Amino acid sequence: MTPGIPDEYFIRGNVPMTKEEIRALSISKLRLKEDSIIWDIGAGTGSVSIEAALISKKGVVYSIEKEEEGIALVKENIKRFNVENIVVVAGEAPDALLDLPSPDRIFVGGTGDKMYQIFDIAAAKLKEDGIITVNGITLDTAYSAHNYFKQRGYSVQTICVNVSVSKEAGDKTIMTARNPVYIITAKKREG
Repeated sequence: MTPGIPDEYFIRGNVPMTKEEIRALSISKLRLKEDSIIWDIGAGTGSVSIEAALISKKGVVYSIEKEEEGIALVKENIKRFNVENIVVVAGEAPDALLDLPSPDRIFVGGTGDKMYQIFDIAAAKLKEDGIITVNGITLDTAYSAHNYFKQRGYSVQTICVNVSVSKEAGDKTIMTARNPVYIITAKKREG
C-alpha cells in the first residue's frame, strides 16, 4: 500500500478524517522511520494512524481519540487494514498523553480548545530531533502553531494546501475545491 490510501478504503462515520491528499503530505512531513514511535492526537477514523503504522512497521503508533464513535472506527480500521502496531488510547489530550512513551514523531489532527496545553506536553515529551506536524483549517491555528514552535527554537515550516478533485457534471468534468489546509511542521533542534 502506498501513502495516500484512498478515502473510500476506510470505514467512516461522523468523525473527521484527514483526506488522502492531505494525509499523504502530512505523513511525508513527519519523515517517518521504520521504527518510529508516533502519537496521532485527535485520531478521528484512524486514517493517519493506519498509514503511519504501515510505514513504521517496527514502531508503534499511539492513536489518541476522545469520541466513542472515533475510538470504535479506529479499532474497525485497524482490523480492516490488519495492522498490529497501533495502540488505541481512549481519552482526551492533554491528559491522555501523560503516561505515553516519548515519541519520535507527533501528528496533531485535532486539539479542541486545548491546543497550548497539548503543545506543552508534546514539546516536553518529544525526543531530540523529533518532528511535530499539525494540521489546521483556520488561520488562527496556523499562526498559533507556527508561532508557538518558532518561539521555542524549533525549525518551523508552514504550507497551505488547496486541493480540487474532479467530479462528473453530466457529460463534463468539473473541479470541486476542498477546504484549504495548513500543515505546520516543527522539527526539534538538538540542544
